[in-house]
Amino acid sequence: MTQPAGADVLPQGTLWTLDLDQPLPPGPVPQVPVVFMRAGPEVAQELAQAMDLDDPALVLQRFDNGRHCYAGRIDGMLVTYGWVTFDEEDIGELGLSIRLKAGEAYIWNCATLPAHRGQRLYPALLAHIVGELHRQGLHRVWIGTDTDNLPSQSGMALAGFQPVGDVFISRVLTMRRTWMRGRPGVPEQLVMDVRRALFGALEEVWLAVSSGEPSVSIMETSTDTSPEFL
Repeated sequence: MTQPAGADVLPQGTLWTLDLDQPLPPGPVPQVPVVFMRAGPEVAQELAQAMDLDDPALVLQRFDNGRHCYAGRIDGMLVTYGWVTFDEEDIGELGLSIRLKAGEAYIWNCATLPAHRGQRLYPALLAHIVGELHRQGLHRVWIGTDTDNLPSQSGMALAGFQPVGDVFISRVLTMRRTWMRGRPGVPEQLVMDVRRALFGALEEVWLAVSSGEPSVSIMETSTDTSPEFL
């Protein structure tokens, strides 16, 4: 199967990774004193407020489902946070799920309160999370970003993450086609690993769309391994 030229089809998101079996890069230094820590259910209300939620039910549900949260405090105030999953997590912006192997983690839903942005808190938080996961014996970390979110991409690069592939989405009548294209120079095995995490053993996913939302998943296999897919 070959992908159309699709000059008008732009990437919607990018998957990045960091190999924890290699020496970790030096972490970026935040521009203000901050204390990072793992957060638990005891601060669910505070996390909910930082996440602009009306109540902590969603936060508590995440903890109940085995998600971890890491946060940073300045003068005791929670100013930045990020979540970590170890099995499977929805990527709502793309209508996909990432399925992790043993020894992998996925960092997601990271944010810094507006008044504290621009102080390198985000890349420093990522570096802290990566260090904690490394000490826990994990082997690989995944993280994603919207294609147009340049500040987030800059933070990931500062924390040592490498972009692996871009996710494309195109609409064909009532179907939505989603596929991934590896970045130039990225090893083929790494591209295959991220495809496996997103699509299983498939090259792409077709989703039936109802009222603008994907409703039924229809997957199509392919054995094409031409450079266009890499």
